[in-house]
Amino acid sequence: MRLKLIPREEKFFDLFEQQAENVVLGAKLIKELFDDYREVEQAAMKMSRIEHEGDEIAHQIAEKVSLTFITPIDREDIHALASALDDILDFINATVVRLDLYKVSSVRDDAHRMTNIIVLAAEETLELVRELQNYKKHGVIKKRWVEIHRLENEGDTVVRAAIAKLFEQGQDPIEVIKWKEIYEHLETAIDKCEDAANIIEQVVLKNA
Repeated sequence: MRLKLIPREEKFFDLFEQQAENVVLGAKLIKELFDDYREVEQAAMKMSRIEHEGDEIAHQIAEKVSLTFITPIDREDIHALASALDDILDFINATVVRLDLYKVSSVRDDAHRMTNIIVLAAEETLELVRELQNYKKHGVIKKRWVEIHRLENEGDTVVRAAIAKLFEQGQDPIEVIKWKEIYEHLETAIDKCEDAANIIEQVVLKNA
């Protein structure tokens, strides 16, 4: 049995949870915007504030790593998870920014479906982060990890079909370019949820 002569800093788990909660806020904001598509500029400003808060939390985590002698999980895993969670918000924010920048007048049904998936993936990611320090609950963690993978696959399917429609329906080329980029940003936001889930799964396997 190893003696813990120096206590580990457990504050990281609280910061990860704050970061994941902020991701859910961003996911819900873009879903609400797509549910009632108006006042895009105001939504973009609000999303920017949420994204900035996410950056601040990520900075706190990085700073704490540099000042902490013994971390609860490997330092590279802390950096990787903080980065993955931050990336989710970055791509949600980038999507909202483009809606405003490109003066998109209405949203497409497939994009709306993607925002529903993003919210579900963000919520599952939050619950997964909350379980991070409970290494012995591997079954619970694996169930959420599997669900995030399922949602990522569903997102891929929706985006592939959506992009195919853009080219099949003879859209204005400028509209095709706009929406292809928007779809890809939505897809990447979901991919980043999967990245976070993969990191947590590896942390649990290493520390169980």
